[in-house]
Amino acid sequence: MIMVDGRETGLAVQSFENLEQLLVKVMEDKHLEGRIVTDVLVNKEPFSEIYPHQAEDVDASGIETVEIVSVATSEMAVNITRELYKVVTLMDRGARRVADLFRKADDAEALEVYQDLMDVTRDFLGMIGVLRNEFSLKQTPGFNQAANEISALFSEMLEVLENEDWILLADLLEYEFIPAVERWKKVIAQLREDIKEIARAA
Repeated sequence: MIMVDGRETGLAVQSFENLEQLLVKVMEDKHLEGRIVTDVLVNKEPFSEIYPHQAEDVDASGIETVEIVSVATSEMAVNITRELYKVVTLMDRGARRVADLFRKADDAEALEVYQDLMDVTRDFLGMIGVLRNEFSLKQTPGFNQAANEISALFSEMLEVLENEDWILLADLLEYEFIPAVERWKKVIAQLREDIKEIARAA
């Protein structure tokens, strides 16, 4: 028996050689269109791959039931925006910590934390970009403004970093980066509303 979100698919486990074939077929049959898989239960036990294509090594003869649990892509996107809100808080704290370390002349530690902060910020901007493209979201003026502001700051901070002016970098983080990051909260809230609107219209 193969089920997707509590509904039988009409497919038989015996028709497949292994779990991977079965999962590919379920995907092809559009049972999961517009949805993201969150859990796969094989014989009522959670299954997740430890290495790529592990499902291919699971022989169908040992499978009685497969249950796939999913959520709508838009619901997942709304959940991601909630996580992004938390990331903004982390970025704020990280910037404060870096500024504090530079002011205490703990440059080595400050530079390490600063690198982590920049990585998190890049990932954050990347995820916002993906959400915006995926959901053809409205051209909110706040988005472009916030994106341009953070890009300009990145360039300025890079220059200051090259000059090893740690106090100026601390000032930039504290007086420009933190307020810029704070403005992303409004953008994320708008993104969430746009995604919800698209989900309602679908």
